[in-house]
Amino acid sequence: MKEYGSIGTVGVDQEPAIAGTFHTLIMQPTTFCNLDCTYCYLLHRDKRRVMAPAVASACAASIAEQGSPHPVGVVWHGGEPTAIPVKVFRELLQPFEPLRRAGQIRHEIQTNATLINRRWCDLFASIDMEIGVSIDGPGALNRNRLDRAGNDTAKRTLRGMAALADAGLSYSVICVVTPETIGHTDELADFFAGLPGCASVGFNIEEQEGAVRAPVSEEAAYRFWRRLVERRLTGSPLRVRDLDRLADYIAASRIGPIAHTPYEPIPTVSHAGDAVLLSPELLGVTDDRYGDFLVGNVLRTSIPAMIANAGGLRYVREFVSALNDCASGCPFYAFCKGAQAGNRYFEHGTLAVAETNYCRTSRQALVRATVDQLTHLEVENG
Repeated sequence: MKEYGSIGTVGVDQEPAIAGTFHTLIMQPTTFCNLDCTYCYLLHRDKRRVMAPAVASACAASIAEQGSPHPVGVVWHGGEPTAIPVKVFRELLQPFEPLRRAGQIRHEIQTNATLINRRWCDLFASIDMEIGVSIDGPGALNRNRLDRAGNDTAKRTLRGMAALADAGLSYSVICVVTPETIGHTDELADFFAGLPGCASVGFNIEEQEGAVRAPVSEEAAYRFWRRLVERRLTGSPLRVRDLDRLADYIAASRIGPIAHTPYEPIPTVSHAGDAVLLSPELLGVTDDRYGDFLVGNVLRTSIPAMIANAGGLRYVREFVSALNDCASGCPFYAFCKGAQAGNRYFEHGTLAVAETNYCRTSRQALVRATVDQLTHLEVENG
């Protein structure tokens, strides 16, 4: 096991900004997706490019090299991972099997579920796959998730989710909330609460990733979060990822000062082995200022070595500088830990900016709505 340092420092105590080891590794088994969602940022999603087993082997070797004491989440996220044959996916999983059996990794997948059948369920069960399904709600609320012919996909996704539930597999959901759907809080929450097998839902306020459209406003997001908090406080059984994270933070802060946690480097590896750090949305993007964002290729350089040398890249340096701005000037930093790299870039064309609309709608509005609803409840109860 080699020792690798962190990238840069942040805060008045000069704490590490970006960790030298990774706990999440995002893998792109294929560029292809059978859907064509209106807000999708993925490039080449119409190309049937598939990861070679050698790339998977190199990624497994990188995990073994860093020797992290914490399990690494290997997240299969394309494209649509299940758009490749089950047999091919098994081959990509094989290099990780010794690590999985030793408890050094856990597999996760993010899928649109339209292609899931019994064979996929059997594979997921055999390796304890953590499953995330993408669906934006019932009926017209799922209007942005279309197939390549422009047809609605909700029924096919629900069929795949039913197959998971019938196989005894639970799953989480990611729901993208758009300007058109953010006013339907109760309809969304009731829908997800009624899905068999759904363990929790994460609401992603639509992010600006190249699309030319007005973003969700901070006040609309505030009303959305406040209604979800109100439902939680009045007994809703629906687990909401975002509320759970805030509740965990509040509980931890009541015990004592929360220890600084360096930002995850979040390496993302393409089907060809190319890697970016900080945000999967940067994969495949080129920019006059930052180039192609690549930190290397796993077939030639290990991921820990890439991370160790990433401080020389302009986009990484600017991200660390902006983290310092967040830490020194934002009252939400202790919970938020700084704006996401992809949001900074796609909203502003630079990683040097601190605050983003994503910060305001997904973090700040959430905190304000929770505080206000709790205050309102205290006043009501005397």
